[in-house]
Amino acid sequence: MFRSDPSPRLVPSPGFLLSAPRSGSTLLRNILNTHSRIHVTPELNLTEVGVQFLRFPAEYGMHTIYTELAFGESGLTDRELEHLLWDRVLHRALVRSGKEVLVHKAPRVLLRWRRIAECWPEARYLFLLRHPMNVVAPARLMAAPGTDAAAVWSARTDFYLRFLYLLREARNELPGLTVRYEDLTSELEKVCRQICDFLRVGWESAMLDYGIADHGRLAPGSGNMGAKLRSGRLQPGRPLPSGKEVPQTFRPICADLGYAAQPTGAEPA
Repeated sequence: MFRSDPSPRLVPSPGFLLSAPRSGSTLLRNILNTHSRIHVTPELNLTEVGVQFLRFPAEYGMHTIYTELAFGESGLTDRELEHLLWDRVLHRALVRSGKEVLVHKAPRVLLRWRRIAECWPEARYLFLLRHPMNVVAPARLMAAPGTDAAAVWSARTDFYLRFLYLLREARNELPGLTVRYEDLTSELEKVCRQICDFLRVGWESAMLDYGIADHGRLAPGSGNMGAKLRSGRLQPGRPLPSGKEVPQTFRPICADLGYAAQPTGAEPA
């Protein structure tokens, strides 16, 4: 009998930045990437890369199902092969960066966060939270002229709520450090020091000047590269909504993530 995975990981305790889309993960990536020892990957979306055993017709010889069975007897199911592949991808990225600590950033990993936890039992998690109403705020601008704005809003809010629920689930079950976007944009040095302590690296003041570093090109769909982020200067976030501005459907998730309704729109305690 084989254990789930008897081989040590090439990257035994990578960091994973877990967040809903539109929560500031690209900003945090750029800030962390400025550190001389931290490499944050672009959105590789590891869990969307899989392994499949090929099946050839019988005339090629023995039924190729036997190949899969032979791998299985060696403890290498398609699931374990995927884990080995993901680990190698992160190892390659870390080696190419010339740095020592790797953090994987891709909101869609939330869709299969349990597989990540299975693959890396010693992974470290950064939970990036933002007020849910400010996460979904851009959805109001996504309706093209002539389309049903209400339908677009409904579809997009369902999309964001799915990620927010998964973030709540992962945060409740996994150990890690919670970082709030509101704190990141108002107390950058304090938050950076907390993250550095969590990742066991020393604090570097260069993180405050993330705009001067070259963070590489982002592939389409790999993060928000709007004018605010391209400016290289930290911009204040949207003000927190008042209680009246939070629809009933969002109030439970707001409370679960620590954003209780605020009558004046002030930041939660």
